Amino acid sequence: MQASVRLENVTISYARHPAVHHLSGTFECGSLTAITGPNGAGKSTLLKAIAGIKAADEGHIHVEGIARDRIAYLPQASELQRDFPLTLLHLVATGYWHKSGGFSTITAEMKAHASEALSAVGLSGFEKRELASLSAGQFQRALFARLLVQDASLILLDEPFTAIDADTTAHLLEVVDRWHQEKRTVICVLHDFDQIRTHFPTCLLLARECVAWEKSADALSHEQLLKARFFRERWSQQPEICKEAEETICTPTPHTHDSTHIHP
Repeated sequence: MQASVRLENVTISYARHPAVHHLSGTFECGSLTAITGPNGAGKSTLLKAIAGIKAADEGHIHVEGIARDRIAYLPQASELQRDFPLTLLHLVATGYWHKSGGFSTITAEMKAHASEALSAVGLSGFEKRELASLSAGQFQRALFARLLVQDASLILLDEPFTAIDADTTAHLLEVVDRWHQEKRTVICVLHDFDQIRTHFPTCLLLARECVAWEKSADALSHEQLLKARFFRERWSQQPEICKEAEETICTPTPHTHDSTHIHP
């Protein structure tokens, strides 16, 4: 089943100060899109709102065509814990949470598929390793294996290639490309422009407001990047309260969808 994400005049705020400001557009079914822009541009905030973690203060986010258990969200590595005794096999098998309801009902078939997913990301034989023993790249591979097991239609990735080696990045980009070929909808926050131009057909260039949302080569043109820089330079650390959304911001819009949260 394919998913699309439609944004209608979305404003997302912290303490009533907008991080994303009046954003509209659609992530089409089966699209592969990078979200990029300066630091503080609202990229991660937007992804969390699509995932259902952060409410939109104004406007609506419509995730169409799928149920809750068909959405997968991978946060930044810095937001994930690794300091408890859990093996890789059990971590990956938690991708079946919507079927198993917990560890006690993980079947032999699920374990076999979890092992296959670990092999697919280059971690064959790591099933019994504990999370604390892994390098940053190995841990990220394991999280991608969990996403493979989850078999989601909408996949949200927040800076998935930060602080990992080039070989791991290349391997995981192959996984992302496979998802795209399978017509899954993938949205990925990234900073590497060359990576975006090479691997992501569409790009949303965000600077709290939409600078460009089009083919990556066009969105990352010199002119558009200068525009994003201009938007950034006119920000303040505490942007003015959005007057148009002020009443709505006081009473946030309820979620229109739910999501899968990853907390290994």
